[in-house]
Amino acid sequence: MNQVELARAFRNDEISVKDYLTQVERYFSARERSVLAFLPEAGRFQRLEKEADELIARFPDPVTRPPLFGVLVGIKDIFHADGFTTKAGSRLPVDELQGVQAESVTRLKKAGALILGKTVTTEFAYFTPGPTRNPHNVRHTPGGSSSGSAAAVGAELCPLTLGTQTIGSVIRPASFCGVIGMKPTYGRIPCDGVIPLSPSLDHVGFFASDLEIALHAARTLYNDWDEPTIPVKKPVLGIPDSPYTRHISDEGGAHFDHICKLLSTQYKVTLVRIMSDYQAIRDWHDVIMSAEAARVHKTWFAKHEDLYSPKFADLVRRGQRINDDQLKNALSIRDDFRSELWRAMLDHNIDAWICPSTVGAAPKGLNSTGDPVMNLPWTQAGLPAINLPAGKNPQGLPLGLQVVGNWHKDESLLFWARDLEKALGNV
Repeated sequence: MNQVELARAFRNDEISVKDYLTQVERYFSARERSVLAFLPEAGRFQRLEKEADELIARFPDPVTRPPLFGVLVGIKDIFHADGFTTKAGSRLPVDELQGVQAESVTRLKKAGALILGKTVTTEFAYFTPGPTRNPHNVRHTPGGSSSGSAAAVGAELCPLTLGTQTIGSVIRPASFCGVIGMKPTYGRIPCDGVIPLSPSLDHVGFFASDLEIALHAARTLYNDWDEPTIPVKKPVLGIPDSPYTRHISDEGGAHFDHICKLLSTQYKVTLVRIMSDYQAIRDWHDVIMSAEAARVHKTWFAKHEDLYSPKFADLVRRGQRINDDQLKNALSIRDDFRSELWRAMLDHNIDAWICPSTVGAAPKGLNSTGDPVMNLPWTQAGLPAINLPAGKNPQGLPLGLQVVGNWHKDESLLFWARDLEKALGNV
């Protein structure tokens, strides 16, 4: 039974939410100790049983029950959620970090979801990792910064989690952990109630166990979801011909070539020259991110500089050297870059870009969360992107395909993903 069928069974009283929680508790106790996807919580399942009772009391009639009734979700620990302390993977005093519940969390709860807990994040959603392990091999990174959220779904601890992406923090860990990861068009899921890293680059996204639960999540989380009413045509796929793709590992490149040959039997696939100066794109991204991070953390950093990791402290110090005019110029260049990608898609009749989600499989070790280089340009442009699991390497570690849609074409992207998933079944 997939998660949509399970949610339907909850709504119809075919399966008791409380009985299901008992099963989850046994599995969670055994699996979580090796993955460490969640922040520790005393009495987690006693709380959930109480909240399940309250949920059932609020919706006694199955006909009125919302779409995610009884579905367990994980919340990345930079989102504020009522009843939970926000620590953001940092050593700063927790009293400094609290805030009003995130709008995305509120929407999930209104849709009937139950919060399994807060998931581990890297420090302030940057690069200093937490304790989480990759569920496919605990000696390998799960990715970051949404490490716990991706690993929780990958370990089947819950079917849906919230994350954020400022460079590659949804798509990369989704690929490493072998799950669906969705980064929307910039701004289509609200960032209210989330501790920012770089407000002009931050995206609230989510991880899902399958595309059906991802569609339910999108309908719940988006500001303006517009359900397609007619069948969506097969997309024309574009492959970037760019210095960008030179960052792919040999293993990742061979795997992507195989995928392209497979897809070209069912789709029109076009090679397009774009992003000729990719290093400049990366440099401008760092200007925006570091400048805005320095502004977000100005007061906290002045008071608690010694409590920040060396990596984050370096980010803030870089940002402090960037003035407002330089930031404004970088944001203007970002807008031009978005227009450049839009024009390329229009000129070549492309509906979606395809490229590897990561340079390769999750690297061994837990001191790094991996390289987000394959995700950076699409995040900077604010375009919607999804990771589709696309097989494994010989060591059994997942590999992914990143599919990038055009501005505000998230609905088509998610529906095309269902067809692409079927095509990838033989990878």
